[in-house]
This record gives sequence, C-alpha cells and structure tokens, in this order.
Amino acid sequence: MEPTDFALRLAARTAEYRQRQAQRRLELESELLALLVPSFPFTWEIGCGHGHFLAAYAQAHPDQLCIGIDIMGERIERALRKRDRARLKNLHFLHADARLFLEVIPPGVAFSRLFLLFPDPWPKLRHHKHRVLNHEFLAAASRRSTPDASLFFRTDFEPYFDEARAIVARHPAWEEALDAWPFEFSTVFQARAVQHRSLIARRRPALPVTIS
Repeated sequence: MEPTDFALRLAARTAEYRQRQAQRRLELESELLALLVPSFPFTWEIGCGHGHFLAAYAQAHPDQLCIGIDIMGERIERALRKRDRARLKNLHFLHADARLFLEVIPPGVAFSRLFLLFPDPWPKLRHHKHRVLNHEFLAAASRRSTPDASLFFRTDFEPYFDEARAIVARHPAWEEALDAWPFEFSTVFQARAVQHRSLIARRRPALPVTIS
C-alpha cells in the first residue's frame, strides 16, 4: 500500500523534529563542556523563568557556579539580560529540558544543590506523567549529583507536594531532610501564592560494602 500524503507529511515532520533534537543535544553538550569543570559542583535550578531567584542566589553566593534552565527561550533571553546587568560571572542560563540536561552533563561533573520552585503541577491525572519530580527523574539526578547533594522543592499545589514527599520517601537514593531552607527570595509565583509547602531532600548515605 502506497503511503498517503498525511503519512508522508507526518514522517517528514518526525524526521525534522528528531534532527532538531539531535542538533540541540550537540549544542547543549558543547555549552556545558565550556561552563562546567570536573570536580567542581554546581547549583542548578530547573524552570528558572526570568531568573529572579537564581540571580539573587548567585549574587549572595559568589563562590558557587549557578546554572538555570528553562524550556522557554524567551524566558532565558530575559534571564540573561538580568544576569548581564548585574555582572554575575558565576551565573549562566540555558535553554534546555531537565532530562536532556542530565543526560549531557560531562563526565566527572555533578550538582550539589537543585532548586525546583513552583513547577507546573499538571493537576489533571492524565497529565501527571509530565511532572518533573518523579521516581525516574530522582534516579537520573542521583547519578549526576554529589554524595551530599540536596534538592529543594516548593509548590503551592498541595497534591503535588504530597506526591513529591511520597516519591522521595520511597526512593532508595534520596530521603527527606529537616534542614532549614537555604535561601529565601520570593519569586513571582511565590508572591501570588496564598500559601506554599517546601520539601528538602538529600542523598541517602551510601551503604558500606561488606566483604565476607
């Protein structure tokens, strides 16, 4: 059977999408190789938006390398302008997806702090698969984090907080911590929220290897 015009157009769009993704992967790999240094942990924010929080954090922590990512290019452009006006040499913003970012982090490089502030809660059940914080993401993050890494999660959507807390409790690489929130700076979403909940998770200590 001959392929229909629709099938041909779909195949062409699929091939074009895969080509763009492959090109973006190569570009991101190159960007990270230029920014990240082996054995020098970095602080990471997923969904950095216009960069308000991470710019303030980087200014308060000049000894830390800070990288913010967002899937919206327009947000990254505004964040970069904010960084340049503040002349923050330790701050970088990249147009990237969290999962791809984890995949292309250079060997020997790890993050020590991860901020996930007011992510899209995807409230409908059929959309929960799109939530960033899930078991698979925590597993991938553990492989790219330092042994003492911490994750800082904040949301104004109670069901998402409950789910995140349950996921962390069940995960073999992470555990909930009672540490104090490390840096307060009200984001746009936080200012709009009537209330919010915060969760801190840290890497579980590695189990000692016993030789019998």
